[in-house]
Amino acid sequence: MRYFPLSVALAAFPIFFAATPLFSPATAQQARPPAFAVCAGCHSTQAGKTAFGPSLAGVGGRRAGTLAGYAYSPALKASGLTWNAKTLDRWLTNPRKTVPGTKMPFNGIQDRKAREQVIAYLLTL
Repeated sequence: MRYFPLSVALAAFPIFFAATPLFSPATAQQARPPAFAVCAGCHSTQAGKTAFGPSLAGVGGRRAGTLAGYAYSPALKASGLTWNAKTLDRWLTNPRKTVPGTKMPFNGIQDRKAREQVIAYLLTL
């Protein structure tokens, strides 16, 4: 009986994992973090579908208050924010402090790790 050499198996190990995507934007998009539940109550992640709040599809890189079909507050329209990891972090920590006069009735996500997970998810949409 012949045994498969351990050295051959160990040599193939990195090749297997290099060819197998463990994380991709599509996977992240499917894996909503639990903290996103507070967002999902008012926001859709489908393009063109506005709920109580605007759709969050394609939010990364978009100027705040510019998605067509949603009535933003004048304060958010005039904020000059463009959504990226840094601005989303400020916004999701305390929306009313970030943009005084916003109409978004949300107190923020205080847990840093949960907020980072939501931001990472949002940037995949």
